[in-house]
Amino acid sequence: MNILIVEDEPEIALLIRRTLEGEGFSCQISQNGLSALEIFQQQRPDVIILDLMLPGLDGLEVCARIRQQPGQKDPYILMLTAKGEEIDRIVGLSTGADDYMVKPFSPRELVARVRALLRRSLRQGGQTQTHQTAHFTVDIDQRKANFQNHGNTEPLDLTTLEFNLLATFLSYPGRVWSRTQLIDKLWGDDFFGDERVVDTHVARLRKKIEPDPSHPTFIKTVTGVGYKFEDNP
Repeated sequence: MNILIVEDEPEIALLIRRTLEGEGFSCQISQNGLSALEIFQQQRPDVIILDLMLPGLDGLEVCARIRQQPGQKDPYILMLTAKGEEIDRIVGLSTGADDYMVKPFSPRELVARVRALLRRSLRQGGQTQTHQTAHFTVDIDQRKANFQNHGNTEPLDLTTLEFNLLATFLSYPGRVWSRTQLIDKLWGDDFFGDERVVDTHVARLRKKIEPDPSHPTFIKTVTGVGYKFEDNP
């Protein structure tokens, strides 16, 4: 697995690199946002460890630009920052990060979180099935999602986590999912964050599939419980 470390503090970047290479990962370091985007285009890493505070192009902008770029290989993004306030975590996750760590951090926890991110992909392995409802089709094997309406088919540009979330909803239409159940399904036992990360990713998915995200047609909120997916013809 290839990991891109985007960190402008050389000591921290080298610590992360030594830690991850000691666990068998292949790592490359970038010290600014622009070079990180160039490396991403050329190499398409599996995971990007992205510092929030970078010179020039900051981590939020780098994350947003990566998520806007089409491509079959959509990396997991673990964001690092010296800030620990809740609003910073929310902003980072809403931009498209999959996980979040605050400096200073334990190298062991960093490795655990990287492995947890990669297990999300492995958890999907071996599935060769398609989920289909009146308006949506998700091909697990090909990692493709489409929206059908009045005979027209439109491919959906989803991040890896958004794809997995939609596939989960389509696999059990009408089922009510609690946040805990969705976390277990998408992240497994290695989840370290706040349950509200589910709300962030549901909101992002709604923006891509709902005609009016403020009044969702497909992903319904079940007050006090969680969410359910409905797609009536």
